[in-house]
Amino acid sequence: MNLKGKVALVTGGGSGIGTAIAERFVADGAKICITGRRKEMLEKVAESLPSGSVVICQGDVSKEEDAKRMVETTVKFGGKLDVLVNNAAINHPAPVTELDLEIWQQVLGVNLTGPYLLIKAVIPHMLKAGEGSIINIASLGGMRCLPGMPAYCTSKAGLIMLTQQVALDYGRNNIRCNVICPGGVKTDMTKKDFGQFGEMLGIDPDTFIEQIALEIPLHRFAASAEMGGLCTYLASDESSFMTGAVLTIDGGTAVVDAVGASITAALRRAGLVD
Repeated sequence: MNLKGKVALVTGGGSGIGTAIAERFVADGAKICITGRRKEMLEKVAESLPSGSVVICQGDVSKEEDAKRMVETTVKFGGKLDVLVNNAAINHPAPVTELDLEIWQQVLGVNLTGPYLLIKAVIPHMLKAGEGSIINIASLGGMRCLPGMPAYCTSKAGLIMLTQQVALDYGRNNIRCNVICPGGVKTDMTKKDFGQFGEMLGIDPDTFIEQIALEIPLHRFAASAEMGGLCTYLASDESSFMTGAVLTIDGGTAVVDAVGASITAALRRAGLVD
């Protein structure tokens, strides 16, 4: 899976899955632009990669002017843009009745409107080149509900549909669009989100995450680096006949209800349910 000669834009590249994808793309021969809201984190990632392989662009994907600037920065750096990875995402767990409208709009803005804006800005360059690969990072939460995460799950479900719509509308132009749905991945955001459930149940956050992992068929969460190989495949010519695909990479979580089972078990231990 060679990416030599490819130029990619990776949003949310300053941490977690985005950093892992950026590192893998560079290792496989690509030149990349990484984006995010925190410049210091982007600079730290860039400094860890070979000189001349990466450029950074600070900005907010939910703002159209920033999205356009990210694309322009990538094209200026690499001379073209072959691959877009929409990875940037946020989450604010809260049930609907406790979720402020401003927070709802913020989550959908980053997780769904952001990818739309980047796709809109990048497609003209791909049309000019006669090809391109768009990779959206959704979530298993876009395929099934997670307790107390209506904004996150709705945004990721929308991203799956946006992926398939783009695949349909631009397939004839040799522009491919696929979506990856990770399950539990060991990132700061995952620890924060699931840790909140643990706290509500009176369980140490790390212990609660370990309990969830035991319900996953592979009995563990993924490392961020384990997302890189699948992204390289979708970015490479090896996946040239793949578009509109919804790919789970979740340790088998989709065949069980790991989060629900862990919460139910904790409630039973606490005597709150039969």
